[in-house]
Parts: sequence; C-alpha cells; structure tokens
Amino acid sequence: MILEKTKRDEMISANLGLVHSCAHKMTGRGVEYDDLFQAGCVGLIKAVDGFDDSRGFSFSTYAVPVILGEIKRIFRDGGTVSVSRSLKEKGRKISYERERFVRQFDREPTVRELADRLGFDEYETAQAITASMPVISMTQEDTQSGDEFDIPVGSPEEDISTAVALEQVMNNLNERDREIIRLRYFSGLTQTVIAKQLGMTQVQVSRREKAILKSMRSNLL
Repeated sequence: MILEKTKRDEMISANLGLVHSCAHKMTGRGVEYDDLFQAGCVGLIKAVDGFDDSRGFSFSTYAVPVILGEIKRIFRDGGTVSVSRSLKEKGRKISYERERFVRQFDREPTVRELADRLGFDEYETAQAITASMPVISMTQEDTQSGDEFDIPVGSPEEDISTAVALEQVMNNLNERDREIIRLRYFSGLTQTVIAKQLGMTQVQVSRREKAILKSMRSNLL
C-alpha cells in the first residue's frame, strides 16, 4: 500500500507508541533505550510502507513484529555489520543536529524532525541513526565464570497484546487527556510546553498526567 507523504507521516507519528512499547520490552539487555527506540523507528517506517489494510488485520498486529525485528537486529548482528563511510558521516551530522535541537527546544527530536532539518529522507535518517548504534552479541559472557548465556527475548505475541491493549486504553480517553499523553510521551514535549499549547498551567498538566497514567495502569491490569 503506497500512502501520500502527509498520510504516511501522520501514520508514523500516530504509532510511535508502538515503538515505545516494544523498546521498553527490550530494555535491561545491554543497549540504551534511545538506541532501541531509534531502531524501532526504522521498523515502524518499514511497517507503514509495507502495510496492506485489505488483508483484514489491524496495523498494530502487523507493525509490532516488524518493529521488534529491527530492534532485535541490534542484538543479533553483534557489531559485524559493515557500515559505509557515507552512512557514518550522515550519522555524525544527525548527532550534531540532534544536540542543537535539544538545546533549542529542550526535548528530543523525532526522526522526521531531524530529516527535515538536514534535508535527508526519513528512512535514510533512521537508517543512519541505527548504523551508529553500539551493538552486542546475542550471547553475553559472564565475567565471573567465563561462561556465555543467552539474552532472553520476549514473545512477539505478548508484545502485540500489550500494544493492542495500550491502543484500546488510549482510545477510551477523552480528547484532551489523549492529547496530553500524545504530546508528553509520543512527541516528547515538556509539561511546560504542553501547558502553553492547551491553555493550562504546568501544575495542571502535571496533576492531570498523573491521574491519566494511574487510570491507564488500572485499565491495563
């Protein structure tokens, strides 16, 4: 299915929560969360480009295994992938631009924002970010015994269930609460910036965010 650029960008932005969900599942295994998230973004872009809604299943059901596949590639490749000089150079430019963005806006940029600022294609931006990530082997050595042990990998079915449940809980929120969560966790905005956008105070956003998260957690149990 080929989407118009605007619809494609909207679909990517609307489903960043799936990337966060998958990345959280893979934390604590020797790779930084930001690296997991950026790899997941590559998977999300691939999923958006490859999704065919005529097959009768939801996007999240299709996207989660694709996102997890890109994240697990970090562990599976073990640093053996050859990275071209041009890709490394793009990675350095992206890293520099990311630091400028954070200083200017006090938040992390999205892949799309970095691509727009540098004039790169969104996919190649995500690819360059992923290529510059530190990677580890699918086995880790126990420094005390010298033995190797396998890194545990979560079940894709469990990840899909979690993502679908989260999507349903989000859909049950009222419009303002859903926007607070979207801006806070999907767009990475600070409470102060969100307050200005929604005509609230920072304290009001903070209190409302806590209440929303408490309600979401109880509905996910």
